[in-house]
Amino acid sequence: MNFGLDDVAYLASDAGSAALDVVAGFALTDLVSDIAAIRARFGVRTPALVETVLLRRRAAAKLPGSGDWLFTDEALQQASAAPVAQHRAQRLAGLVVHDVTCSIGTELAALRDHAARTVGSDIDAVRLAMARHNVGDVALCRADALHPVTRDVVVLADPGRRSGGRRRFNPRDYQPALDALFGVYRGRPLVVKCAPGIDFDAARRLGFDGEIEVTSYGGSVREACLWSGALAEPGVRRRATVLDRGEQITDAEPDNCPARSAGRWIVDPDGAVVRAGLVRHYAARHGLWQLDPDIAYLSGDRLPPGVRGFEVLEQLSLDERRLRQALAALDCGALEILVRGVDVDPDALRKRLRLRGRQALSAVVTRVGAARAVFVCRPSR
Repeated sequence: MNFGLDDVAYLASDAGSAALDVVAGFALTDLVSDIAAIRARFGVRTPALVETVLLRRRAAAKLPGSGDWLFTDEALQQASAAPVAQHRAQRLAGLVVHDVTCSIGTELAALRDHAARTVGSDIDAVRLAMARHNVGDVALCRADALHPVTRDVVVLADPGRRSGGRRRFNPRDYQPALDALFGVYRGRPLVVKCAPGIDFDAARRLGFDGEIEVTSYGGSVREACLWSGALAEPGVRRRATVLDRGEQITDAEPDNCPARSAGRWIVDPDGAVVRAGLVRHYAARHGLWQLDPDIAYLSGDRLPPGVRGFEVLEQLSLDERRLRQALAALDCGALEILVRGVDVDPDALRKRLRLRGRQALSAVVTRVGAARAVFVCRPSR
């Protein structure tokens, strides 16, 4: 749904709040009958009420404490999960920060707990009106991010990367475009939130010269964040932050990591470590080594603290008949298949193996040198 300013004014009013409480009492699983009942009571306000209730339910896990917030679908999709936004805000603790693409206010909610002072602005009048409802204690104004209205502040930008439900992958297609942001704020402390898949080299070709931080949370990579030189740690160009374990690793650390045959355990590094290109640095920190110098799987005789690993039971060449026999001998009935460096469809392979046992195991399928290999493993958890 496309919200208008009239919708926001109504939803933020006492009457709208009361109506939202009523609509929240519906399961909204049978949309035809539920919407008919809601429309009979609230008429033309029904779409805005139903959409807001559904968005609030989606936001509950991602943004705890946002139960009375107003959202648009695209704004909620792009918003950082609360722990990720809190981590960024902690890096900005004690500074004056202007969020120049504040949208509905999710970054501002985190910043106001840490920054010395926070200002928000956005070019979208509807999202700005929602932000006034969501974080009304923060100074807000309507402004174009490419026409600065503040000075002597840290600038935070989260360019739009969606249009009509579709993702924009080219940084020049962001709203505002990444190269335009770099140009306007050149020489000023700047933080830019980006999609995790952004091409690091492309960002540098567009004029970025600072630290790229890749952050994961809840087992998945959430975003890449660009920190200009004034805000970056000296000597650091790439950083991986694993919020689940409170671990950070940078390219300023040693990367002396040999490649040799498997030890007791195989480790699949967190996606933030892989995406940031810090697999060798992570291995050196934890006394691990690579199975192949070009593949991200690591091995070692001990697991890093808190890390899920795979205890090697058997190593085979990738031959389905031999793999099926090995799994049958181990009474395997459920198989997790991890693949890297070879063209194998895990779901299709699992079906062909026709497992009938009682034990849950894992198979790590990869390339070691020129050979395709599979490691039959017992997961640590």
